[in-house]
Amino acid sequence: MTENIDVFAHVLLPNFYRKMLKIEPRLPEMFPFIQHPHLTNLDQRRLAWDGQTKQIISFVNVNPEDYVSGEKASELCHEANQEMIQTVEEHADMFAAGVAMIPMNHLDAALEILTEVAQSKTLIGVQLFTRALGKSIADSSFRVIFEACERLNIPIWLHPVFDSRKPDNNIVFSWEYEISQAMLQIVQEGIYQDFPNLKIIVHHAGGMIPFFAERIHYILSEEQVQDFRKFYVDTAILGNPKALELTIDYFGVEHVLFGTDAPLGIAPAGATQVIIDTIKQLPLPEKDKRAILQDNSFNILKC
Repeated sequence: MTENIDVFAHVLLPNFYRKMLKIEPRLPEMFPFIQHPHLTNLDQRRLAWDGQTKQIISFVNVNPEDYVSGEKASELCHEANQEMIQTVEEHADMFAAGVAMIPMNHLDAALEILTEVAQSKTLIGVQLFTRALGKSIADSSFRVIFEACERLNIPIWLHPVFDSRKPDNNIVFSWEYEISQAMLQIVQEGIYQDFPNLKIIVHHAGGMIPFFAERIHYILSEEQVQDFRKFYVDTAILGNPKALELTIDYFGVEHVLFGTDAPLGIAPAGATQVIIDTIKQLPLPEKDKRAILQDNSFNILKC
């Protein structure tokens, strides 16, 4: 049986985490979710693994550029990526591939890492966040990253972070707003117009976008409406079949990839089985369910 491919699973690998704790010891208090043992302890994670779902792993949002200079952030990213490669290779039965980290406060070093990713068999993409250094990811200063990702055919994993300007950030709704706002900014800044072959995989099923499809349709230009449909999205909404149907209806089956946010979301080890069961319940042909669970990842990514 072909394994399911989970495109959006997370880790906080131990060597990188130890180095970040030396820089900022308050990280567990600032981001309580990073204390989940399966992020760092892969032996515990394996005990909860279903034996069938191969994960593409990316780091949780502990980003070096938020805490150190560009040179140090570059060093930490290089070391984290090497640890990611080693982890994937040592657990090849459980992990299909890894996603690279880049220092957004040292763009020359970030571009060097992207060149390395393009040549890697283990790292198959790069993770960006909805905001970096207090700016939208669509800010013109980051455009070189999008240009390089299209030129090198490197998919982007887009993950939300809190906007530090907001006083009411919360884990229930804020990230869905942040991901939606970043998608709007990417579209309005013409990034897809300039880089039409860019592949961006958005976490949490594209946030609010499917629900507000008609607002998008009536408020934005037709060019921008079509650009919204160029995003790829995952299925990490903790089940919710009606919402997932809406997501598939908006983006199309070929732009939806199985992703769970494991090991986060549902205790103790994430929402993997809940999301698989939800996909299997959808009123779709079996070939479309298989496309979401497996085939789209094989077609779009290098896994």
